Parts: sequence; structure tokens; C-alpha cells
Amino acid sequence: MAFIALGINHKTASVDVRERVAFTPEQMVEALHQLCRVTPTREAAILSTCNRSELYLQQDQPETEAVLAWLASFHRLRLEDLKACTYVHHGDAAVRHMMRVAAGLDSLVLGEPQILGQMKSAYAIAREAGSVGPLLGRLFQATFSTAKTVRTDTAIGENPVSVAFAAVTLARQIFSNLDRSQALLIGAGETITLVARHLHEQGIKRIVVANRTLERASSLAEQFGAHAILLADIPDELANSDIVISSTASQLPILGKGAVEQALKRRRHKPMFMVDIAVPRDIEAQVGELDDVYLYTVDDLHDVVAENLKSRQGAAQAAEELVSVGAEEFMLRLRELAAVDVLRAYRQQAERLRDEELQKAQRLVAAGADPSEVMAALARGLTNKLLHAPSVQLKKFSAEGRIEALSVAQELFALAEGESKR
Repeated sequence: MAFIALGINHKTASVDVRERVAFTPEQMVEALHQLCRVTPTREAAILSTCNRSELYLQQDQPETEAVLAWLASFHRLRLEDLKACTYVHHGDAAVRHMMRVAAGLDSLVLGEPQILGQMKSAYAIAREAGSVGPLLGRLFQATFSTAKTVRTDTAIGENPVSVAFAAVTLARQIFSNLDRSQALLIGAGETITLVARHLHEQGIKRIVVANRTLERASSLAEQFGAHAILLADIPDELANSDIVISSTASQLPILGKGAVEQALKRRRHKPMFMVDIAVPRDIEAQVGELDDVYLYTVDDLHDVVAENLKSRQGAAQAAEELVSVGAEEFMLRLRELAAVDVLRAYRQQAERLRDEELQKAQRLVAAGADPSEVMAALARGLTNKLLHAPSVQLKKFSAEGRIEALSVAQELFALAEGESKR
């Protein structure tokens, strides 16, 4: 039995690579089925966010080459290119990595809370796909429990530090008075919801939410007194937008250089601030070449994030210790569970031998035998049968020179040092 955590993240791969390795929601179930079918993987889940794509696996024996080959093939990448930015954790290290990710300790923004929800979604999708079994399922539950403890017992999540918050912080640095600015938010997911909340709290003049479905856009817009439009209406709204922040699951860019050029002309080249949080990117990279456009991707937010993280650094050590405790406790419980099947089989064997000897004794008593003699025979017979198999195996181990097995047996049967020599 082996746990494996394999993937890429913002530390090992650029946004160009991450967007090529990202899984869309539509791909997820088929990817999980393929992964379990073409690799020696018994259980699997996939976490895919703007900052990471990770596979959480349970295999009988660790076999990552086949998994890497599948991942490269699925995303049509060269295996060598993928290996150059991939990390792999096995066993205890894989457990600890999952818990660190869920607790926000491995995020671009230390302690950011969104990753726990994303991991829970990954687990739910894997359960729906039937790719999560009892072992990986237990690991996910232990991971969620540890992450909750970190949130409850440390100050790592007290300040509103996230990619969304970092984007708004950067906007405030460029536009000192947000109460005179208008923001266009593209998408209606969790990240954009956080952006809208932060902008609203900063007193921004107007927010427009654009989404593929007007219903989702309207639902979000209502929370913050914003205006909802469809993606197709973005060109009409772009010229009015001082701030554009985008985070969708689109596989193709939503904003191109031409559309932004037209908007700048209508704005008389008044500056525009853009943040593309999506992976794959929503805004064409060439937009950044335009004068009067300040375009940032998630990789550009590091400095802003670092400034906002100072208050969380002290809590990080305590959080790391809680993760270590959580990982150790999980592995201990897992090792204990490994003995359950053996104990069950041993108990069934002992109960079968007991029933055989009891039935024999009952027949003798029914036939008129002396009950005292029958009970003594029952005790002798049961003792001999229970000791027969262990005795045979211990003699075999001794003959083979497996002295360590004899020491284990002495400990297993709780024998005092002197008892084994009598």
C-alpha cells in the first residue's frame, strides 16, 4: 500500500506550463477513469487550480513513471518537459504534503482559505467518479480535520490575505481613490466573489460582473449592488472600466489585444489596470504590450502577497507542527488498521477451533462421560490446537536463522524474558 502526491505548482512551473497541465471540470471524471485504468492506481483524486495540478494516488506498490507518462499523454506534453517541473511525494511525505496544501501552507498566499474548498471539491468529484476508496477516503477526511484544526488553533487565516485580496491591494496602489473607479469582473466563481467583496469594502464606485450565464452574474451582482452582463457584452463595457480582473475556467482567451486597443481609444488612453488570475489565461499576453495597460498574472502578485503575509509568518510554525501531528496520527491509525484483517482472521480461526472442541466435549458429556475429565480434555485440546500453527512456524523460523522473528513472537505473546527459557 502506497500513498503518492504528484504534481506541479507555482513554485516549480510557470503559468505557461500550469495552464497546459490544468484539468477542466469537463475533463475531470474521464481523467480519473483513465488514470485508474491505464496505470497501477487503485484510488485517485485530482486537484486542479490556477496555482497547481496535483494527483493524489493510492497504489499497492509505488509506480510513478506510468502516471507521469499518462499525465504527459493526456495533456499532450513532452514527458521530459513535464518531469522537469514535477514533484513526487511518497508515503508519510505524501500525507504531510496533502495536509500542508489543505491548510494553505503550500499556497502562493500563505494560509489562503480557498484551497481547502477546492480540495473538498476534488474529493467530491473523485467520489462521484468512483475513483476514491476507503484508504484515500480516510486520508482526505484526516486532511480536512487537520486543516480545520490549523484554522481554529492558529492565526494563519485571520487577515484577509488571498490572491483576490492581493489583486485589490495592487489596484489601490495604482488608483489611490477607488471610489472614483469602475471595475469589470469577468467570471462568477469563488475568487471573483472575493474580489467583488474586497472592492465593495474599499468603496469602489461601480462594479460590473460579466459571465457566460447571466443568471450566475446576476446572483453575484446582487450581493454587492453590481451590474450583470454577458461575456458577449464585454466590448461595450470595457471602455468604462478602470480595473479589469478575470478568473474563469475558459480554455481560450476572453480578452484579446484588439478589443483592449479599441477600449483604450475610447478612453482617450486613460490607464487600465488588469489582473488575470485564470489558468489558462483569460487575457492574451500581448495585451501587456499596450501602452496605458498594466497587466498582471497570478505570478506577478508575489511581491504584493509577501507584504501582506508578514502577520501570518509567526503562525506558520505552529501550523506546521499541527500538520506534523496530524500526519503522524493518521499514519499510526493506518498502521493499526493494517492489523485488523489479520486479527479478524486469527479470531475466526480461534473461534472455529473452540467450536470444534466444544462440540466434541458436549457429545462426550451427553454420552455419560465424567464432566471433570471432559473439561480437562477440552482445555488440553483447545490449547494444543491454538499452539500448533505458531509452534510449527516458530520452529521453521529458528531453523532458517530468523532470530528477529523469535524476538517479535516473544513480544507478540507478551512473554517475560525468563519464561521463554523455562
